[in-house]
Amino acid sequence: MILQHGTDGPPGRLGEWLAERGIPYEVHRSDQAPPPEDVVRRPWIASLGSELSATTPAPSWPADEIDAMRRAVDAGVPVLGLCFGGQALSLALGGRVEPADPPEIGWVPVDPGDGIVTSGPWFQWHFEQLTVPPGAVELGRSAAGPAAFRIGPHLGTQFHPEATPAIACRWTELAGHTVPWLDAGELVRQSEVVGGDAVRAQAFRLFDAWWAMGAGA
Repeated sequence: MILQHGTDGPPGRLGEWLAERGIPYEVHRSDQAPPPEDVVRRPWIASLGSELSATTPAPSWPADEIDAMRRAVDAGVPVLGLCFGGQALSLALGGRVEPADPPEIGWVPVDPGDGIVTSGPWFQWHFEQLTVPPGAVELGRSAAGPAAFRIGPHLGTQFHPEATPAIACRWTELAGHTVPWLDAGELVRQSEVVGGDAVRAQAFRLFDAWWAMGAGA
Protein backbone atom coordinates (compact mmCIF):
# COMPACT_ATOMS: atom_id res chain seq x y z
CA MET A 1 0.00 0.00 0.00
CA ILE A 2 1.23 3.49 -0.94
CA LEU A 3 0.12 6.35 1.29
CA GLN A 4 -0.32 9.49 -0.80
CA HIS A 5 -1.04 12.97 0.56
CA GLY A 6 -2.30 15.08 -2.31
CA THR A 7 -2.92 15.09 -6.04
CA ASP A 8 0.46 16.70 -6.77
CA GLY A 9 2.46 14.07 -4.86
CA PRO A 10 1.92 10.89 -6.91
CA PRO A 11 4.00 7.68 -6.67
CA GLY A 12 6.07 8.72 -9.69
CA ARG A 13 9.13 6.52 -10.08
CA LEU A 14 8.11 4.33 -7.17
CA GLY A 15 5.02 3.44 -9.18
CA GLU A 16 7.17 2.87 -12.28
CA TRP A 17 9.46 0.57 -10.31
CA LEU A 18 6.57 -1.42 -8.87
CA ALA A 19 5.04 -1.82 -12.32
CA GLU A 20 8.36 -2.88 -13.88
CA ARG A 21 8.98 -5.42 -11.10
CA GLY A 22 5.42 -6.77 -11.35
CA ILE A 23 4.57 -5.87 -7.76
CA PRO A 24 0.86 -5.13 -7.19
CA TYR A 25 -0.12 -2.17 -5.04
CA GLU A 26 -2.92 0.20 -4.19
CA VAL A 27 -2.82 3.91 -3.32
CA HIS A 28 -4.54 5.24 -0.21
CA ARG A 29 -5.09 8.99 0.25
CA SER A 30 -4.13 9.50 3.89
CA ASP A 31 -5.10 13.17 3.67
CA GLN A 32 -8.69 12.11 3.00
CA ALA A 33 -9.10 9.17 5.39
CA PRO A 34 -6.94 7.47 8.05
CA PRO A 35 -4.89 4.48 6.88
CA PRO A 36 -6.97 1.31 7.13
CA GLU A 37 -6.61 -0.88 10.19
CA ASP A 38 -5.24 -3.72 8.07
CA VAL A 39 -1.91 -1.94 7.49
CA VAL A 40 -0.57 -4.40 10.07
CA ARG A 41 -1.35 -7.25 7.66
CA ARG A 42 -0.02 -5.66 4.48
CA PRO A 43 3.16 -7.05 2.86
CA TRP A 44 4.63 -3.52 2.95
CA ILE A 45 3.67 0.15 3.06
CA ALA A 46 5.27 3.22 1.52
CA SER A 47 4.64 6.86 2.41
CA LEU A 48 5.20 9.72 -0.04
CA GLY A 49 5.82 13.46 0.36
CA SER A 50 3.47 16.17 1.59
CA GLU A 51 3.17 19.93 1.78
CA LEU A 52 2.42 19.56 5.49
CA SER A 53 4.87 18.92 8.29
CA ALA A 54 4.89 15.50 9.90
CA THR A 55 4.77 17.36 13.24
CA THR A 56 1.65 19.41 12.52
CA PRO A 57 -1.12 18.99 15.14
CA ALA A 58 -3.91 19.95 12.74
CA PRO A 59 -5.24 18.52 10.56
CA SER A 60 -4.96 15.19 12.33
CA TRP A 61 -4.03 12.95 9.42
CA PRO A 62 -0.21 13.21 9.83
CA ALA A 63 -0.51 11.96 13.41
CA ASP A 64 -2.90 9.23 12.24
CA GLU A 65 -0.37 8.12 9.65
CA ILE A 66 2.51 8.10 12.13
CA ASP A 67 0.40 5.94 14.43
CA ALA A 68 -0.33 3.57 11.53
CA MET A 69 3.41 3.39 10.75
CA ARG A 70 4.18 2.63 14.38
CA ARG A 71 1.66 -0.23 14.36
CA ALA A 72 3.05 -1.52 11.06
CA VAL A 73 6.62 -1.48 12.39
CA ASP A 74 5.52 -3.28 15.56
CA ALA A 75 3.84 -5.91 13.38
CA GLY A 76 6.99 -6.39 11.28
CA VAL A 77 5.57 -4.78 8.13
CA PRO A 78 8.40 -3.23 6.06
CA VAL A 79 8.00 0.53 5.67
CA LEU A 80 9.47 2.86 3.02
CA GLY A 81 9.24 6.56 3.85
CA LEU A 82 10.10 9.28 1.33
CA CYS A 83 10.64 12.89 2.56
CA PHE A 84 7.47 13.50 4.62
CA GLY A 85 7.23 9.71 4.80
CA GLY A 86 10.83 9.50 6.01
CA GLN A 87 10.15 12.10 8.67
CA ALA A 88 6.99 10.27 9.73
CA LEU A 89 8.92 7.00 9.92
CA SER A 90 11.60 8.65 12.04
CA LEU A 91 8.95 9.95 14.44
CA ALA A 92 7.25 6.54 14.56
CA LEU A 93 10.59 5.00 15.55
CA GLY A 94 11.36 7.54 18.27
CA GLY A 95 13.35 10.06 16.21
CA ARG A 96 12.77 13.79 15.78
CA VAL A 97 11.98 16.30 13.06
CA GLU A 98 13.74 19.67 13.32
CA PRO A 99 14.03 22.84 11.20
CA ALA A 100 16.37 22.26 8.27
CA ASP A 101 19.54 24.35 8.30
CA PRO A 102 19.74 25.02 5.45
CA PRO A 103 16.42 24.23 3.75
CA GLU A 104 17.05 22.27 0.57
CA ILE A 105 15.29 22.57 -2.77
CA GLY A 106 16.75 21.14 -5.92
CA TRP A 107 19.02 18.37 -7.13
CA VAL A 108 21.38 17.91 -4.20
CA PRO A 109 24.39 15.57 -3.88
CA VAL A 110 24.58 13.23 -0.91
CA ASP A 111 27.64 11.98 0.94
CA PRO A 112 26.91 8.24 0.81
CA GLY A 113 27.27 5.84 3.71
CA ASP A 114 27.26 2.06 3.21
CA GLY A 115 26.43 2.02 -0.50
CA ILE A 116 22.65 1.70 -0.36
CA VAL A 117 22.30 5.42 -1.11
CA THR A 118 24.46 6.74 -3.94
CA SER A 119 25.87 10.26 -4.16
CA GLY A 120 23.05 11.34 -6.46
CA PRO A 121 22.10 14.03 -7.12
CA TRP A 122 18.73 13.41 -5.44
CA PHE A 123 15.74 15.71 -5.58
CA GLN A 124 15.27 17.52 -2.27
CA TRP A 125 12.37 19.74 -1.20
CA HIS A 126 12.23 20.19 2.56
CA PHE A 127 12.24 22.92 5.18
CA GLU A 128 12.41 20.44 8.04
CA GLN A 129 14.95 17.71 8.65
CA LEU A 130 14.56 14.18 9.96
CA THR A 131 16.92 12.71 12.53
CA VAL A 132 18.16 9.13 12.58
CA PRO A 133 15.97 7.30 15.10
CA PRO A 134 17.45 5.17 17.90
CA GLY A 135 18.98 1.94 16.64
CA ALA A 136 18.94 2.99 12.98
CA VAL A 137 21.92 3.40 10.65
CA GLU A 138 22.53 6.60 8.71
CA LEU A 139 22.88 5.86 4.98
CA GLY A 140 23.91 9.27 3.68
CA ARG A 141 24.11 12.93 4.53
CA SER A 142 23.57 16.28 2.81
CA ALA A 143 24.39 19.75 4.06
CA ALA A 144 21.14 19.85 6.05
CA GLY A 145 21.73 16.57 7.88
CA PRO A 146 20.89 12.88 7.46
CA ALA A 147 19.65 12.05 3.98
CA ALA A 148 18.51 8.50 4.71
CA PHE A 149 18.46 5.79 7.35
CA ARG A 150 17.55 2.14 7.72
CA ILE A 151 16.58 -0.14 10.58
CA GLY A 152 15.66 -3.75 9.92
CA PRO A 153 13.40 -3.84 6.84
CA HIS A 154 12.53 -0.13 7.12
CA LEU A 155 14.06 2.65 5.01
CA GLY A 156 13.50 6.39 5.30
CA THR A 157 14.83 9.12 3.02
CA GLN A 158 14.79 12.90 3.34
CA PHE A 159 14.96 13.22 -0.44
CA HIS A 160 12.45 12.28 -3.15
CA PRO A 161 13.63 9.25 -5.17
CA GLU A 162 10.10 9.03 -6.59
CA ALA A 163 10.34 12.47 -8.23
CA THR A 164 10.30 12.54 -12.04
CA PRO A 165 11.28 15.68 -13.96
CA ALA A 166 7.56 16.37 -14.49
CA ILE A 167 6.88 16.13 -10.74
CA ALA A 168 9.84 18.37 -9.92
CA CYS A 169 8.72 20.96 -12.47
CA ARG A 170 5.15 20.84 -11.17
CA TRP A 171 6.29 21.52 -7.60
CA THR A 172 8.43 24.37 -8.86
CA GLU A 173 5.44 25.83 -10.67
CA LEU A 174 3.23 25.51 -7.58
CA ALA A 175 5.87 27.14 -5.36
CA GLY A 176 5.51 30.36 -7.35
CA HIS A 177 6.85 33.27 -5.33
CA THR A 178 6.41 31.59 -1.94
CA VAL A 179 10.14 30.79 -1.82
CA PRO A 180 11.83 34.15 -2.62
CA TRP A 181 15.31 32.68 -3.03
CA LEU A 182 14.20 29.95 -5.44
CA ASP A 183 15.35 30.34 -9.04
CA ALA A 184 12.39 28.56 -10.60
CA GLY A 185 13.67 28.77 -14.16
CA GLU A 186 17.03 27.24 -13.24
CA LEU A 187 15.37 24.49 -11.22
CA VAL A 188 13.12 23.57 -14.14
CA ARG A 189 16.17 23.48 -16.41
CA GLN A 190 18.06 21.26 -13.96
CA SER A 191 15.10 18.93 -13.59
CA GLU A 192 14.82 18.49 -17.33
CA VAL A 193 18.59 17.95 -17.76
CA VAL A 194 19.53 16.05 -14.59
CA GLY A 195 16.39 14.08 -13.77
CA GLY A 196 16.52 11.59 -16.63
CA ASP A 197 17.59 7.97 -17.08
CA ALA A 198 20.56 8.01 -14.68
CA VAL A 199 18.43 9.36 -11.83
CA ARG A 200 15.68 6.86 -12.66
CA ALA A 201 18.22 4.03 -12.50
CA GLN A 202 19.59 5.15 -9.14
CA ALA A 203 16.04 5.37 -7.73
CA PHE A 204 15.33 1.83 -8.94
CA ARG A 205 18.55 0.59 -7.27
CA LEU A 206 17.44 2.21 -4.01
CA PHE A 207 13.99 0.62 -4.20
CA ASP A 208 15.58 -2.74 -5.05
CA ALA A 209 17.81 -2.43 -1.97
CA TRP A 210 14.82 -1.70 0.26
CA TRP A 211 12.94 -4.67 -1.25
CA ALA A 212 15.92 -6.91 -0.48
CA MET A 213 15.87 -5.76 3.17
CA GLY A 214 12.70 -7.73 3.73
CA ALA A 215 9.76 -6.29 1.80
CA GLY A 216 10.19 -8.96 -0.86
CA ALA A 217 10.39 -11.83 1.62
